[in-house]
Amino acid sequence: MAEIIAANMTANTYDFFPASSLYPAGWLLCQLRTEAEGLAGHLDLIWPDVRDSKWIGGDREGWERVPYWLDGFIPLAYLLRDGGMIARAQRYVRAILDGQAEDGWICPCPPEGRAGYDMWALLLISKVLVLYASCEPSEAARVETALVRAFRQAAEHLEAHPLFDWGKYRWFEGLIAVNWLYQRTGGEWLLDFADLLHAQGRDYVSLIDREFSAYEQPERKWQWDTHVVNLAMALKAEGLWQKRLGTPASDCGAFPLHMLETLMQHHGMPCGHFTGDECLAGRSPIQGTELCGVVEAMYSYEVLLALTGNPLFGDLLERAALNALPAATSPDQWTHQYDQQINQAACAPETEASVFGTNGCEANVFGLEPNYGCCTANMPQGWPKLAMTVFLRRPGGILAALPLPARVETELDGIPVSVACSGGYPFRDTVTYIVSAGQPVQFALDVRIPGTAASAELDGQPVKPGTIVTLNRIWSGTKTLTLTMSFDVTLDPAGYGDLMVVNRGPLLFAVPIEAVEIVKEYTRDGVERRAPYCDRLLYPAGHFGWLFAAGADAAEVLHPSPVPDDTPVFSPEQTPLAISMPLVPVDWGKKEGFAFCAADLPASREPLGKARRVTMIPYGATMLRMTAMPMC
Repeated sequence: MAEIIAANMTANTYDFFPASSLYPAGWLLCQLRTEAEGLAGHLDLIWPDVRDSKWIGGDREGWERVPYWLDGFIPLAYLLRDGGMIARAQRYVRAILDGQAEDGWICPCPPEGRAGYDMWALLLISKVLVLYASCEPSEAARVETALVRAFRQAAEHLEAHPLFDWGKYRWFEGLIAVNWLYQRTGGEWLLDFADLLHAQGRDYVSLIDREFSAYEQPERKWQWDTHVVNLAMALKAEGLWQKRLGTPASDCGAFPLHMLETLMQHHGMPCGHFTGDECLAGRSPIQGTELCGVVEAMYSYEVLLALTGNPLFGDLLERAALNALPAATSPDQWTHQYDQQINQAACAPETEASVFGTNGCEANVFGLEPNYGCCTANMPQGWPKLAMTVFLRRPGGILAALPLPARVETELDGIPVSVACSGGYPFRDTVTYIVSAGQPVQFALDVRIPGTAASAELDGQPVKPGTIVTLNRIWSGTKTLTLTMSFDVTLDPAGYGDLMVVNRGPLLFAVPIEAVEIVKEYTRDGVERRAPYCDRLLYPAGHFGWLFAAGADAAEVLHPSPVPDDTPVFSPEQTPLAISMPLVPVDWGKKEGFAFCAADLPASREPLGKARRVTMIPYGATMLRMTAMPMC
């Protein structure tokens, strides 16, 4: 076992507010409501693996799917203050707590099956219960008691049956609950349990620094070390471990950034994530990335932003959340893809083979559970946890971490204080903060300035993008602060040969492809796919081959509609921001041997006509799209 250099865990730079303090607004609130009205808000009503799970006494899956779903459904219910949803979440959590065995074992597994039960489910449900306790403080004591019993039992179990498979590769997820319990109880045995998890878990420092050369090129085989979700989760592994060792918080993000740089160098995508369909898939505009990987990378950035206070993790979070997350779901959030592609000319199963390295040919179909059901259960955490990161707290202060529409209400020195953010970012360039205090009170308002801005002013003063600005004042009454940013349109290398992409601030832009949709309803393995949660096959009905005819200086920024509060902003039918670019049509062609998949590179660069202005919209608003294209 590794030598421990410090007895106590490092304190986070910032911590998360409970959902009761947060009030999402504007387009962000609309995204949450759409999620609640879509698949995530109905899985316990329609999907057997959640509705009839062993976790609540049923006979269906009793491992990761209910915990995955609760990890998003719980904060969604409490952020929306929806009494019916809260009651449904409570039903599941209370059933799980009621089902805990006398010896502390909490997972739905009989004693004779424990030796072969993958302990990933325990690590996952432990952080879910901590999240629930923050949303429902009246049940925190019960959660604490249950987790103490569960972890004491697990410590004995793991001595005889060490972590294997998913638990081995996701050991660090248990540190979320270990830290929570340690802060509440101070039990030194929890540090020993953390050390046990670390000793039995995968060493990601070794993987990245000593072994990764073997994985720089993609292989069409399934491997634990290259699994995209394992790696997305593990972005925070060493940060959490360094926290255990007592490393200064500001230094806990060094290896995570190095790990991400390594992954992006060889497998990066312009949408802010790395390929993995199911395992690392290299650099290609038609290789995919898994939705589970996107939401887990987002959570890693959220944890690391709070832990380290490094504003770069906010930029990484925005890039993934505002591009890769919405691109993987239909605008109504009733269907999702397992894998998204940068150049996605169709979303329909091939008949002969799959373009994806380790996923099936239906992985890019929008549906209930294309390819595997893990993303169906796991995707709900994306938007709620993003909303819970808009504002963070520290002793004597508040961080406006993300300039997204929301409000926080809290107390500082016993005085009610609120901070509200509005303005339509990232679709608009001006953000307004309204700070209100019931009585004069001194506190620090930290404001993160997005690093993707070309320039910025806060409260009339120039500020540096990519930093956190602290306004330590005596606040009284209501004060309005304006954050004004400028963003350049840039034409940047996509990472695929000479292909380029268009960026503006945190947003990636793509040419939407007109689609013909075929709705497919059917039953497979006892699971019904019925509208609106059935398969939606998309075939191109318009031209999809283009070259850029001019550089970024030819771009024209368009604001075709106001930023809506009542309809999804990530929709090809209605987008509040667009960019007009001169493009030349070409015959791009299909990948050899495939009926629907676009080729990696255009089959011909011979123009089919004159350059014309084409409207590009945010990548996350597209379903079929061409994003990465060469210059004419």
